[in-house]
Amino acid sequence: MSVSFYSIAADIVVLTHFLWIIFLIFGAFWGRKYRPVKIFHLFGMGFAVIIQIFGWYCPLTHLEIWLRRMHNPEITYSCSFIVHYIEKLVYINISMKVIFVLTIALIAVSAWIYLYKPKKR
Repeated sequence: MSVSFYSIAADIVVLTHFLWIIFLIFGAFWGRKYRPVKIFHLFGMGFAVIIQIFGWYCPLTHLEIWLRRMHNPEITYSCSFIVHYIEKLVYINISMKVIFVLTIALIAVSAWIYLYKPKKR
């Protein structure tokens, strides 16, 4: 199996997808301090809800699959060792309903982080 531009690009997309998910989970902590990050995080969370409501896949998923097919049209998934495990985290095998509920819970936690003002002593 040879390494090509498409194979490397697909691996980069998976890593980017993973980092995007981490940002959506923990971005409120960073966004609380920096307004531009907060706005980007809130739009990202809104986008996550919209694609789940309509049953769409993330554009990064479509891009990764296209890049893998460009590398090798006969298979859609073949990747490096590290990317193999990151993909298991990005494309976790649970129902869309559970993912939606977890997304709503994440939005609630993020809202609490953004809105909670500790009392000054």
